[in-house]
Amino acid sequence: MINLYYDSRTGNVERFINKVIQVTGWKAIRIEEHMEISEPGHLVTYTTNFGKVPDKTAQLLTMQSHMIYSVTSSGNRNWGRNYAIAADKISTEFEIPTAMKFELSGTLEDINQFIDIIKNQYYDSKRGSEKLDIA
Repeated sequence: MINLYYDSRTGNVERFINKVIQVTGWKAIRIEEHMEISEPGHLVTYTTNFGKVPDKTAQLLTMQSHMIYSVTSSGNRNWGRNYAIAADKISTEFEIPTAMKFELSGTLEDINQFIDIIKNQYYDSKRGSEKLDIA
């Protein structure tokens, strides 16, 4: 079973996650303050304030980044170079590979690409895989 941990403020990431679990049946858990992860998984988050990692996401990673295999971030292309930059910042700070970036709640193509990346390019769940850095 693949576990997805997600953070959503406006509902865009949650809509993306709901589409993914509809297709795959994977387990999705919304990040809460002071949450502890018991099983490793993949992180899907958003970018806020023109390039900031959300507080709950940062808090989770500070304590349990070793449980996260990859990071995916939503964003808005209107932000230019800050588009979905939370994934880049997380990847750099916590040495977690970036799976992908998507705009707002993602398209059907984004959903399929995400599923393919997690299922086929990261099936072995070895952290630090160079295969994932395709975003």
